[in-house]
Amino acid sequence: MANIASARKRIRQTAKRTARNTARKSRVRTFIKKVETAIAAGNQEEAREALRAAQPEIQRAVGKGVVHHNTAARKISRLSARVKAIATA
Repeated sequence: MANIASARKRIRQTAKRTARNTARKSRVRTFIKKVETAIAAGNQEEAREALRAAQPEIQRAVGKGVVHHNTAARKISRLSARVKAIATA
């Protein structure tokens, strides 16, 4: 256990930050899952709406430093390609 006041404060800050980042990451996963569920159901309109809601959430995670920007770009790109593919199928 830390004895120095600044170290104790660091532990508190890290715990708070970790909880916040975990919640953000979970929120992003939930939004992605909604898109994937709509894709699996074959409902393009619902998938498009879910993607429209998921995109800003993923970008927000990038802004907060939870997800790397290339990872976010890749996820959005792949999701949008899958949503687009429903129309042709």
